[in-house]
Amino acid sequence: MSKLAFIKLILLLFIFPAAHGQKVKYKDIFGLLSTKQFESAEPFLKSYLKETTDNPNAFLYMGMIYQEKSAKDDVLKHTKRTVSEIDSAILFYDKAYKSITEKEIKRNSDYYQAYNRRDLRTGEFGVRLTDIQFDLEKRMEGLRERIDRIKMVKFYFVLADSMYKKSNALYKSIHAKYPGEREFYLRADSNLVKSLTVLSARFDSCLKAFDHYKSSSSAIGKTGYNQTLALTDIVDFKNDGVSLADFYQDDLKIWDYKKFSDKSRQAIEKEIIPMREHLVTYDIEINKLREKLTNDSISVKSDLHSLIDKLLMDQLKRYDKEPLPMEVFTLKIADLEYRSTLLENKGKHDSTNVHASLKMLTRELTHLNKLDSSATKLLADDLDTRALDYDYFVKNTYSSTAVLKSYIKGLKDYAEREKKTKDAELAKRTETLRWLRNGADSIPLFTAHSRSKFKPLAVIDEKYTAGLQYADSLSPTGYFYTINPARVPDVKVLFPVEKPIFKEARLVSSKALTFSDAAGQIYFVLVYSDRGNENKYSATLAKIYRSDGLAWSMNYELAFIPREISFKADSGELTIRGDDNQQNTMDKNGKMVR
Repeated sequence: MSKLAFIKLILLLFIFPAAHGQKVKYKDIFGLLSTKQFESAEPFLKSYLKETTDNPNAFLYMGMIYQEKSAKDDVLKHTKRTVSEIDSAILFYDKAYKSITEKEIKRNSDYYQAYNRRDLRTGEFGVRLTDIQFDLEKRMEGLRERIDRIKMVKFYFVLADSMYKKSNALYKSIHAKYPGEREFYLRADSNLVKSLTVLSARFDSCLKAFDHYKSSSSAIGKTGYNQTLALTDIVDFKNDGVSLADFYQDDLKIWDYKKFSDKSRQAIEKEIIPMREHLVTYDIEINKLREKLTNDSISVKSDLHSLIDKLLMDQLKRYDKEPLPMEVFTLKIADLEYRSTLLENKGKHDSTNVHASLKMLTRELTHLNKLDSSATKLLADDLDTRALDYDYFVKNTYSSTAVLKSYIKGLKDYAEREKKTKDAELAKRTETLRWLRNGADSIPLFTAHSRSKFKPLAVIDEKYTAGLQYADSLSPTGYFYTINPARVPDVKVLFPVEKPIFKEARLVSSKALTFSDAAGQIYFVLVYSDRGNENKYSATLAKIYRSDGLAWSMNYELAFIPREISFKADSGELTIRGDDNQQNTMDKNGKMVR
């Protein structure tokens, strides 16, 4: 501001209030206008124009003031004010255009020095009316175009912002219906597909509107905004996608609702819906096998292996780690496997091979336990809630959740009844393994205390056992029995022992060592007492052939406690060894030779 203009401003500030009710002089205001101090001059010029309606130059500068103000406005936040100011500028320019004449220019030439130009024909400087009119025409034309462009910018901006908000609102309405991503996919229906289609279209409209906004805003020059769009993927359905975005921010991050909706809709239409049909078909195939097993009384295990659809399981587990239909299928298959095993084992439990019978029973219990655990897990879960994820499957296979529950409960009760029976049978057969049957006698195959008259001193697993048999507490007899799967010994030998030494009261000191050749044709049993008398230890040695039974038995007084026995097949000699290299050797007939 020049010193003269500043002085004029100061004078105006003091004079105008004092001269309230008096007309403001335009020449005092022009000092500010000519130096483009429009903000300072505006209140005075407005006051002046309230009383003066015939000053073309005042109209011209009032138009400039409004044009400059509109250029400073926020075209997005204050669009109406901006357009109003531009309209006012056009209005005043139009007034100036219509009222500026040659006479006005000559009379107030100082007010129009901004239009002072050299005449190309005469070379002289001057102000021409045509120049002023041309400038005003261009100004008004440019301002009218600017109004259209600003309105277009605001239209597309509002459209982009509103379409995003609508997209966000629709997404949140979808989001609120489902606890998580699993439920979102598994409970999807035609209404959800329609909503996703609308969401995709809305967000697409938002992007297109934003593109139009950016291109149209570039046409009006500087706007104070330079938004850069950044699309963010919705990865976590439970937490992503719900927040809004501020479209006035330059770093504009928005959720990519189109990508989400298109991807989700494709998964629902291409995977979820076909998968539902596949689950129902799979259940029907399992039911056919149940009918086959029931009607034909044959095992369907081989059919079950060919029925298993790993692809379907893997596909379903992408959406649910523990899918209800698969657990139902596991239950039904476990039932079929158990019933098939019963059919396979039917009539075989009477086998004289106790181990084979026990193995069959164990296999039955394995399938039965699987059936029981599957039913238990399903009943422990909240089936009503889980069934919501598989409404189509439940309704098309069991008609309702209540019927499905009843079916599972039926199999659970059946499994419990069967387990009770099979567990009792298992206990019985397990106990059978612990005894040999010899006519009316039962010989224990364990060394723990029992009330049996047979007292095992040695039990060689699944080969043979040896010990003492008591007709009464004072009458012991040595025994040897081979052990076979039928638990009926094929080699049964009794041999005499020294009754006072091995009476029942001294059983705790009675011990035994045994030997058999690799072919299981020759056996030796050494029964001895580790309770010595004057450093002598009583012992009885029995030699037994599988083919002929007892060959001989001999009683000895040993100078040591036996620790092991060994046999030389070529000489037929048997050696009994103790500690400190003590040993005795017996020939093939039992005679001690050294």
